[in-house]
Amino acid sequence: MVLELLVSRALDLGARLAKPGEFTERAFLNGKIDLAQAEAVADLIDSGSRAAARSALRSLRGEFSRQVTELVEAVSKLRTHVEADIDFPDEEIDFLADTDVAEAIDALLGRLSGLLATAEQGCLLRDGMRVVIAGPPNSGKSSLMNKLAMSERAIVSEAPGTTRDIVDLHMHVDGLPLHLLDTAGLRETVDAVEREGVTRAWSAMREADRVLIVVDDTTDVDVSALIAQLPDLIGGYTIVRNKIDLTQRAPGHVDGSSGSELALSAKTEAGLDELRRHLKQCMGFQTAGETSVIARSRHVEAVRVAEQRVQTARHCLQTRHGELLAEELRLAQKSLSEITGEFTADDLLGRIFASFCIGK
Repeated sequence: MVLELLVSRALDLGARLAKPGEFTERAFLNGKIDLAQAEAVADLIDSGSRAAARSALRSLRGEFSRQVTELVEAVSKLRTHVEADIDFPDEEIDFLADTDVAEAIDALLGRLSGLLATAEQGCLLRDGMRVVIAGPPNSGKSSLMNKLAMSERAIVSEAPGTTRDIVDLHMHVDGLPLHLLDTAGLRETVDAVEREGVTRAWSAMREADRVLIVVDDTTDVDVSALIAQLPDLIGGYTIVRNKIDLTQRAPGHVDGSSGSELALSAKTEAGLDELRRHLKQCMGFQTAGETSVIARSRHVEAVRVAEQRVQTARHCLQTRHGELLAEELRLAQKSLSEITGEFTADDLLGRIFASFCIGK
């Protein structure tokens, strides 16, 4: 109440409440920080692990921006040679025939590839991986979720159809954020509530980075028929053969005809570490180190576009199309500059800072 009275009195005297992200936006507009650093402020506040917080802090201090700026300067320097060849065609020096230009483009592509890998890791560290646990009833889906979460989050029962709605939780595996979703058992049912749960399960699977199809290893489940029912998936799937404590199957990878298969026991936890390693491998995630930074999907897309532009520029150099080469390099530089905010649309700025906490 005291705080509310103080704020109310300040407003009466002419003050106003700060807009979301206003102070950080002012710092950006006044050149104190660039856009990638501004985004790192929000990422630091929202970080869910020590690794994410440290990486966001490095981005806030300008480590990621420094790498981007160095690449922008390299592209700019390369454009100087190309533009010189276009503007002074009568000079004896043929810049486009100079092997240094080709070598510079190849070197630029190598650096862009490295930056893209850094950005992808940073994006994974921020956004994480969406994993859906699906499969027939009583295959041990909820038990597997509880073991991965190291807590009793989902109800476990021998009665089929116990899970009727999606149960979700957030956790971390060596710094990789995981968004786990336990779904209703996939089967035909006359129960309206359970049928709705199955519908939601199919919908969640379509949007997952990885789907774990859990089957009971003690039963003769037609895995091929189960896979044939899968909808179009954004990510891939892994067959998880559960309850190997009853079949005496060795834990770990299984040679099967249905793609990637893992054998484990949610009850004894045999094979669970292998599953964790498998999930990280599926996303290409590496444990965050002292040089890791935080990044966003727009950063990844900007670097990917720049890399494609430079690849096209290399083709233009081979065909001696100087004007097209210059244009591709310009577009590559523009794409990279969008990361730091040197070339950014005002509506994008509005969306970015609107996602901040009030006043940050």
